Amino acid sequence: MYPNDSLKNWQQGQGHWAHVPAEDWNNWKWQLKNRITKIEQLESYLELSADERAGCLFAKDKLALSITPYFFNLIDPNDPNDPVRRQVVPRGGELKISPEELLDPVGEEGTSPVDGIVHRYPDRVLFLVTDRCASYCRYCTRSRLVSNAQDYNFHPEYDSGLEYIRQHPEIRDVLLSGGDPLLLSDKKLDHLLGELRKIPHVEFIRIGSRIPVFLPQRITPELCAIFKKHGPIWLSIHVNHPNECTHALRDACEQLTFAGTPIGNQSVLLKHVNDDAEVMKSLIHRLLMMRVRPYYLYQCDLITGSAHLRADPRKGIEIMRALRGHTTGYAIPQFVIDAPGGGGKIPINPEYIKEITEGAIIMRNFQGQEYSYPLANSATAQPAPHAPKLEPILI
Repeated sequence: MYPNDSLKNWQQGQGHWAHVPAEDWNNWKWQLKNRITKIEQLESYLELSADERAGCLFAKDKLALSITPYFFNLIDPNDPNDPVRRQVVPRGGELKISPEELLDPVGEEGTSPVDGIVHRYPDRVLFLVTDRCASYCRYCTRSRLVSNAQDYNFHPEYDSGLEYIRQHPEIRDVLLSGGDPLLLSDKKLDHLLGELRKIPHVEFIRIGSRIPVFLPQRITPELCAIFKKHGPIWLSIHVNHPNECTHALRDACEQLTFAGTPIGNQSVLLKHVNDDAEVMKSLIHRLLMMRVRPYYLYQCDLITGSAHLRADPRKGIEIMRALRGHTTGYAIPQFVIDAPGGGGKIPINPEYIKEITEGAIIMRNFQGQEYSYPLANSATAQPAPHAPKLEPILI
């Protein structure tokens, strides 16, 4: 569902908060201070279903309720199945735990050598720097950790995390996540990025954040200057539905890209949110118009209490088949499943290879037509020349 023009104008203005001075509305700290965090606040703006009321009452024990005024305005109050509403308003399904669901669905704790560091892949680490977010996605993979509703008591240890990275020269890529790193103050971010840039073997710094989507007011000239100072800093944002692609998000992305920050998007495939090829096509086209490259489409992780939001992975394959050949390659994300238990991301694609014979690979294109490409003749193939040893480039 897409809002009509009058609703869209209301949503992308100040909506329920039209009485608030623009200076406050555009201040990210005002947005944080005035988040909706209680069921009583929600009920003053929305008529909650019994399922939503049950979810809100349970949220304090599972994953806190928190929605910024800006993001809340994107909800159509007359649509109980609004795709933005489904992402941030708790539902009773969060109380139901399926046998296959896990508190740590992608096995992060089994590959955490020190607090706050996850070292699953050979050359890169995940650095968890906070347990707080501006708003909480109801399908969050780290719901055991973020908001501390489950009394996980995670306290980021910047010094031990930085020291681990310093002591492991195989680490060339660091991803800052949490929680949301962009909730840290400019001073803390400047320090943290500066320390990482001092480590000779760290080549690539990324940040995973939904702040531009939940709280675009946080993207200030001062923040962009920090990214430019320590850049390139690569940013992965998280947009799931076309209704999240607002003028404010576009302006935030433009500020970031003009400061030299490349942006990719990671969507999660969600039931009745974006498990539809036309909705996904609209989303990826809007992302490109905002200078954002669609990067991943994730199958929703098996986090506890998420069955009501998880789409069938076969739907993801169907969507990928509907995109390939029907839109530009730049727009097409990679559909992946982060393997339960810690196996890492596994690409899931429609089957385009029919068979491989002794002499050829037989393929189907996006229209289902078959084509053949010859294979090298193994009897006459020459061995590849020995590759020269490459020396690292020092910058």
